[in-house]
Amino acid sequence: MATTRFEARIESDVHAAIRRAAEIQGRTMTDFVISAAREAAQRAIAEAEVIRLSMADSRRFADLIISPPEPVDALNRAIASHDRLLRNE
Repeated sequence: MATTRFEARIESDVHAAIRRAAEIQGRTMTDFVISAAREAAQRAIAEAEVIRLSMADSRRFADLIISPPEPVDALNRAIASHDRLLRNE
């Protein structure tokens, strides 16, 4: 696996807190910081990928699942075409 270098300037009290936390867990500062950063990055990515709906949007979505509208002509044609392809017509 390829690696790259990452450097950061931090205040001495932050450095001391990271060093202490790493010591408590029996890890190096590098391992501690990388692990914490990876977890934060994964959390941020996951949160960004979640679809958030307002209450009104949630209700509309549920209503459409429970009582879907009649399919439009284009969808009916697509379904018929799909059925023909599956039957090799």
